[in-house]
Amino acid sequence: MKLFSILLLLLISSLSFAQLPEGFTYVDDVIPDLEVELRYNTSNNFVGKHIDGYHSNKLILTKQTAQALKLVHEDLQNINLCLKVYDGYRPQQAVNHFVRWAKVLNDTISKAVFYPNVEKRSLFKEGYIASKSGHSRGSTIDLTIIDGNTGKPLDMGSTYDFFGRESWVNFEGISKKQKENRQLLQTIMLKHGFRNYPKEWWHFTLRHEPFPNTYFDFLIK
Repeated sequence: MKLFSILLLLLISSLSFAQLPEGFTYVDDVIPDLEVELRYNTSNNFVGKHIDGYHSNKLILTKQTAQALKLVHEDLQNINLCLKVYDGYRPQQAVNHFVRWAKVLNDTISKAVFYPNVEKRSLFKEGYIASKSGHSRGSTIDLTIIDGNTGKPLDMGSTYDFFGRESWVNFEGISKKQKENRQLLQTIMLKHGFRNYPKEWWHFTLRHEPFPNTYFDFLIK
């Protein structure tokens, strides 16, 4: 009976692992001490609700991206800093959720925090919402740097997922220290093969990503 129970647990474990498509990995298998707070698995996001497709706080990325991220994390640890990740692989159904939400103009529960200076009707036109996202290809990641002792995020001059010029990488209206923090993140990510999206200081994609034309829709669980 005990042997049967062990075999059953192994089978369940193998089935769970097999749910990921070939080429993807759970990042905690590669970077066990990485801080992860998937914002779309919570209501602390611009929609103000839990997002479709997120069933756990498990970060998933392509294997190449996870390995490159490990090098970034190790470099930062050498100076007593760490990474904190807000999003990685994002199912297409989550993107569809964003699109549906953006079309409901009177649903502005999180406007004051995430897009105070942008009219919701302009979110498509200004590029904040789109029907496709690089995140769904599995090699794009949203992240910041945290203090290795306190776990507190470095001050980047705007919050994660803030819709506005304040989030642009080269925005001038922030302090010298905030600019230095942004530059540190840019420099270390570039060093390990990532490219940045200039309008979001937190957003990076692995160069030569393995699935440049494929948008996945498997669940995060």
